[in-house]
Amino acid sequence: MKRFLICTALLAFASTVFAQQKAPASPPEKATATIAGNAISIQYSSPGVKGREGHIFGAGGLISHDPHYPVWRAGANSATALHTDADFTIGDLAVPKGDYTLFVDVSNPDRWVLIVSKATHEWGLAYDSTKDLGKTPMTMSKPASMVENLGWSIADLGGGKGELTLAWEDHSASVPVSGH
Repeated sequence: MKRFLICTALLAFASTVFAQQKAPASPPEKATATIAGNAISIQYSSPGVKGREGHIFGAGGLISHDPHYPVWRAGANSATALHTDADFTIGDLAVPKGDYTLFVDVSNPDRWVLIVSKATHEWGLAYDSTKDLGKTPMTMSKPASMVENLGWSIADLGGGKGELTLAWEDHSASVPVSGH
């Protein structure tokens, strides 16, 4: 009987502890697609706007407080990671098969530039321009409605072509992707 009471108490304690754990403020997410028969994926953490609409981008906005502003980690927590199973062209940039880190230059909120860095396993704020594979302009648009949680997506458009999109708050930026 004593064992039973101890086990019951431990189970109740464990249930209480696990119930009190909160979801992370910027949960981990992953976008994947198969383009031209090869996988491409982006792993990132997804922050929320949380009532700060109109105060994320631009001078004095949330992003402007990052130490490498106007270069932004395009997510939260550790750096946004790109993995390709084959050579791809992203925008006008040739990206060989492998692992990379993605950043976005948001110096002009209406003309973002995607940065593909050869550095990997970085903390999100560890940007070093000497490690850039290259940069490519993104096409900007305004989402139909405010995007609460930052999201990367990769769409297979068929015929070896695709599109990589980053959307958050009142901004959406995309770049074409093609497989080889």
